[in-house]
Amino acid sequence: MSTTSSHQTWGGRFSEGPNARVAAFTESISFETRLAPYDIRGSIAHARMLSTVGVLDADEFKQIEAGLTAIEGRIEAGNFPWDPALEDVHMNIEARLTEDIGALGKKLHTARSRNDQVATDVRLWLRDTLDSLEVEVDRLRHGLIGLAEREADTIMPGFTHMQVAQPVTFGHHMLAWQAMLARDAERLREIRQRVNRLPLGAAALAGTTFPIDREMVARELDFDSVIDNSLDAVSDRDFAIEFVSAAALIMTHLSRASEELILWMSPAFGFIDLPDRYCTGSSIMPQKKNPDVAELTRGKTARVTGHLVALFTLMKGQPLAYNRDNQEDKIPMFDAADTVAACVSLFADMVPHIQVHADACREAARRGFATATDLADYLVRKGVAFRDAHEIVGNCVQHAIAQTCDLADLPLDALRRFSDAIGDDVYEVLTLEGSVAARNHIGGTAPDQVRAAAARARHALGTQAG
Repeated sequence: MSTTSSHQTWGGRFSEGPNARVAAFTESISFETRLAPYDIRGSIAHARMLSTVGVLDADEFKQIEAGLTAIEGRIEAGNFPWDPALEDVHMNIEARLTEDIGALGKKLHTARSRNDQVATDVRLWLRDTLDSLEVEVDRLRHGLIGLAEREADTIMPGFTHMQVAQPVTFGHHMLAWQAMLARDAERLREIRQRVNRLPLGAAALAGTTFPIDREMVARELDFDSVIDNSLDAVSDRDFAIEFVSAAALIMTHLSRASEELILWMSPAFGFIDLPDRYCTGSSIMPQKKNPDVAELTRGKTARVTGHLVALFTLMKGQPLAYNRDNQEDKIPMFDAADTVAACVSLFADMVPHIQVHADACREAARRGFATATDLADYLVRKGVAFRDAHEIVGNCVQHAIAQTCDLADLPLDALRRFSDAIGDDVYEVLTLEGSVAARNHIGGTAPDQVRAAAARARHALGTQAG
């Protein structure tokens, strides 16, 4: 029979099918076919459980399993006809199963509802999505660690308020990006733990009168536990909000990195160059090389953040239990997943190939009086109160500006005009190399500390993978 001869599997109550515009308005098959393998996997586990508890016999289970497996093969081969009239992925698969194996296919939905079915499908999909995204985040972290090791001695200006503050090393800066992503990976793992709880068995909202074994299904589908409350099981979308929140935070971190890459690649900075394959040109200005991957990542961050706001707004007024509003959770979730995965993957490809212009970085640090704080610390060690030292160094900077030179270029007698505590050993702290080397503690920017921190980060990644 045709999959549309009976207008819906729920049609018994209705004297007519939905208006064509209503059918188009309510369908979800146009965006949720990615759930198909998870729907089939969940259905097989559910059918096996029904067989174990005696709702189906062994032969019925085998026929259902074979039918679902055949449908999965057709979907994978791209020759499964999705019918929008059947609304969603679940009803398309069930209708096709009934066509293939007869009335037995109608038994599959015993003791479940589309409410707990879709919640299960999405959790299965999201579990895989979290795992694959964490792999890509970790790949990017490896790239940043490698770049940090390569540029552990490269001096650049550190900024606050986008003004030159103190000298740091490029490697230290890359490890700051890595630290952001390490927290992101940790969040993904934590979210996975809460995702990995089985809603199936809650049925529509109150459970079922059939003697089901939810723990068996949880084991079959590799869930850690079952959701205890049936109302919560079908209506909860915290997992969607948590995931998109984590995705938005990853994108925010990538956007911050993108902003810096865009600035640093500009001729006004000239700190780095990105490979041509991650850039594009201008249709009118032949000299242009635009960092489009970084710019688009920065732009796509707004899109993912918008999805997070959409999900919060979607859930804020919903009474228990399931409401059709929840169909609208999938597009934000799916698009956020696709967007963050694409951006992280491209960054992971690009980062190891960033070319750093060490001379330009060093010159920018030298121009900004980045060792002024080192001079103040030097005076404090000589017994000068910090507030007095601060004023003395400010006067020294003002004099260096007037002389159009760096602090390290001022002769000793010029420096001593502002404090007789300054001796000829002052030049040891006024050099950029001396400044970064002096910050030789855990978390500091000294090259040795950068290498040690990179080694710790690499070890943490290896332990995590193990």
